[in-house]
Amino acid sequence: MAMATKTSTAAGISLTSVTLEVTDLAAADAFYRAFGVNAYVRLQASEAPSTGFRGFTVALTVAQPATVDGFVGDAVDAGAVVLKSPSKSFWGYGGVVQAPDGTIWKIATSAKKDTGPASRTVDEVVLLLGVEDVKATRQYYVGQGLTVAKSFGGKYAEFAPGRHGLVKLALYKRGALAKDLGVPAEGSGSHRVVLSGATDGFTDADGFVWEAAPPAAKP
Repeated sequence: MAMATKTSTAAGISLTSVTLEVTDLAAADAFYRAFGVNAYVRLQASEAPSTGFRGFTVALTVAQPATVDGFVGDAVDAGAVVLKSPSKSFWGYGGVVQAPDGTIWKIATSAKKDTGPASRTVDEVVLLLGVEDVKATRQYYVGQGLTVAKSFGGKYAEFAPGRHGLVKLALYKRGALAKDLGVPAEGSGSHRVVLSGATDGFTDADGFVWEAAPPAAKP
């Protein structure tokens, strides 16, 4: 899915919104409302060819296992396919689902036991991009104006959230991300995701597209 990099003249970028490209807008909107995550993504119609792993996931961090189960259950009831059933791991508890439009979602918590009833609260939303070279891509985005919040060598990097963004941006090795999600790493065509928050549109070395941030809503 890699594309030629375009040079941006942007003075700085900040992830303000994430747009998923879907074939059926009405069906996708209904699914994300039922799933309970419609506030975190925008949708736009697209017929761009895309096969296999699209190179990203949207990860929800929640408070406890019961909340993970609740989100996974709602996603499945709305038509999602379970890629990894919720289970305990060294890091906590989580599961992975794939929406009918093809987007992969991971829902996880660092807690291994429930401390109360399940809720619909999402503590954090992260757009995790699978890239070929984490270090190089991290430096590229630093050059574009993002601030690194966490970094683990060439394995993972996370950027500080934008002022008005609901979603954080993070980088992970593409192969490692696919393995974590339980899918083959191969894929081609469109990523089917657009990141907003640039001054000018550009495409990074892994083919992820940024567009100019939409104008602020008038009070």
